[in-house]
Amino acid sequence: MARKKSNVAKVENNPELIRDLSTNAIINKSNTGFMKRKAQINAAVAQAEIDAQQRVDIDQLKCDMQEIKQLLTKLVGDK
Repeated sequence: MARKKSNVAKVENNPELIRDLSTNAIINKSNTGFMKRKAQINAAVAQAEIDAQQRVDIDQLKCDMQEIKQLLTKLVGDK
């Protein structure tokens, strides 16, 4: 009886991953590995949102500081 050729291959240096040879996709065989990766992606998204909000806050502070400088220059210039 002829043995059927496997459609998957092991991924080097990572026993939890396999490659589907028909689609070339990497598949995680481990549920805990999948959950860790999903948590990692969610953390990266959350950090990106924090970074974006911090950029907005910094830009607002820059505008506020410029306005304060202008007011101080006007106040000092009037005397």
